[in-house]
Amino acid sequence: MMTLPPDPIAAVTHDDPYAYYAGLVARRPIHFDDRLGLWIAAGADTVTSVLGSELGRVRPPAEPVPPALPGTPAGDIFRHLVRMNDGAGHCPFKQAISATLAAVDEGAVMVLADRRARLLSGGRVAPPGGGDVNDFAFALSPHVIGGLLGVPDDRLPEVAQWTGDFVRCIAPAADAGQLARGNAAASRLLTLFHDMLAAGGDGILAGLAHEARHVGRSAADVIVANGIGFLSQAYEATAGLIGNSLVALARHHDVHVRVQHDGALLRDLVQEVLRHDAPVQNTRRFVAGDGVIAGQRMKAGDAILVVLAAANRDPAANPQPARFDIERKGSRCFTFGAGVHACPGERIATAIAQAGVAALITAGLNPDSLLEGMSYRPSANVRIPIFPDRA
Repeated sequence: MMTLPPDPIAAVTHDDPYAYYAGLVARRPIHFDDRLGLWIAAGADTVTSVLGSELGRVRPPAEPVPPALPGTPAGDIFRHLVRMNDGAGHCPFKQAISATLAAVDEGAVMVLADRRARLLSGGRVAPPGGGDVNDFAFALSPHVIGGLLGVPDDRLPEVAQWTGDFVRCIAPAADAGQLARGNAAASRLLTLFHDMLAAGGDGILAGLAHEARHVGRSAADVIVANGIGFLSQAYEATAGLIGNSLVALARHHDVHVRVQHDGALLRDLVQEVLRHDAPVQNTRRFVAGDGVIAGQRMKAGDAILVVLAAANRDPAANPQPARFDIERKGSRCFTFGAGVHACPGERIATAIAQAGVAALITAGLNPDSLLEGMSYRPSANVRIPIFPDRA
């Protein structure tokens, strides 16, 4: 019998955290965990209440930038990210971001994602190894989103590398080496994106600048940081979505057979993976003032771990939540958040993951070959399979 994870943070990289999540939803949808020193919000209604509360902040009010980042290139990006800010500056620029992404044609994203995925997978006839799949899953979103932003094709490989270095640098557990590499990458990204912004063009960075002017937020530093944010915010989540989709195909043979006969079903597969085995398992909110959130009296300075993956499996939101069903109708999915900080990039992430899985299958990958020896990348909130390299 499999041992349950000891807490929701350990659950992210557990082989199967979902029985544990079901117990949280059924018995403790909102509670304080003394060991973690956090409130835990797990039920669908609770998660909705927490994410919609005006008392919740995405960063601790006294720590807008992680302690290791102020005064660094990575900190210069982080402090301007709309996703990491609340208050007067958030809503107008969030509108600019949402309008920019809403204007992106999904068909064009699919065409670009398919082309980049085929190039990255090498059009192989022989099945790629697990290490190849891991590299592919992390590289695809910066290649596609970089292309959408207007990054020249010949610079996409280095942008993908810089994105990974930057993402690892801003993680709470980043070590000295990761901080050094991440700040070097952040500096290069800032230079490239300022040059791109000055040059204009027709990519979504230029579109973001246009929308920003409409909301009175035309500062180049803010536009550039949030353009880089498109890359960084999709990096781990899209890699996890590709990997978890491959795991779903391996574990649900009937679905794999159907997808092989009808590639259009991949979109439904990816949508159900977002709910059933979410790449982003949790997020956090920080309480800015004394008050009541989700029926609980909380104090300024309290932190709340919002377990999105548990809310996805709440039977009140999705009947028979443990069943993997690509024909599920009316699904409620919390993976992209809710409220004013809901991620507006769902269409793009789904299209990239769909193209990625399709390219790997076309290249000869049998997902069944990936499960033996599979583990999960260490993370406190993102569930990313790491497949062993059998080459």
